[in-house]
Amino acid sequence: MVIKVFLASSSGSTAIKKKQQDVLGFLEALKVDYAPLDIACNEDNRMWMRENVPVEKKPTNGIPLPPQIFNEESYCGDYETFFDAKEDNAVYAFLGLPPPPGSKEAKEAYLLENGPVENGTIVNGTDDAEDEENLEAEEENIDDDTLKREVPMEECNRDEHTEEVEAEVGGETGEEAAEEAAEEKVAEEKEAVKDTEESLENTAPVKEEEAQEEAEDEEAKGEDDQPVSEEEEEEVTEEAEQEEEDE
Repeated sequence: MVIKVFLASSSGSTAIKKKQQDVLGFLEALKVDYAPLDIACNEDNRMWMRENVPVEKKPTNGIPLPPQIFNEESYCGDYETFFDAKEDNAVYAFLGLPPPPGSKEAKEAYLLENGPVENGTIVNGTDDAEDEENLEAEEENIDDDTLKREVPMEECNRDEHTEEVEAEVGGETGEEAAEEAAEEKVAEEKEAVKDTEESLENTAPVKEEEAQEEAEDEEAKGEDDQPVSEEEEEEVTEEAEQEEEDE
């Protein structure tokens, strides 16, 4: 579909020139394809425009002034209606074109068709609202069914059985620990007795040697303490005198 804009290139009216520039500039900003048709230099364009403008849209003198806008053969409007559509963000609707996705006009058209939106949910819509209500009802039913589902006795008793097993294991562990502690204590006592015996064995020979040495010392001391006989004294005296003579 091609938008046709009938205009006068050689118009002496400043107001008409400004309106034409306004229409063309806005269509270019929207990147809408259009075809400018000059009625000043082409009589066919002028006659076609006059014949296809609806009677109720013509001024009292019956001669419509440019710019006049058409979508192919369908009449869109003059500058005044174009300006009103621009103010209302409805230029695409005015031109008979679908608004591009994501545009403000597309969003407004969607809201007009489906109702206002709150938090991403369409309010007062028909089909979408009903679908969402049905979905919520199904989710509630699923939750109720899940809650009402009978839990097998096996699952109910599982926690109690687990606690009993843990208690038994804990008791056995305590007994084993006590037995191990008793065994360790006995082993320590045996080890202490063994060390004591070894110590006594190593100490006994030393004491025997010390006792023998003490006995020998006492014997020697006893011999020294015995009185010297007269014969021994004379022998000692003679030996001493002989040594003096020799000197």
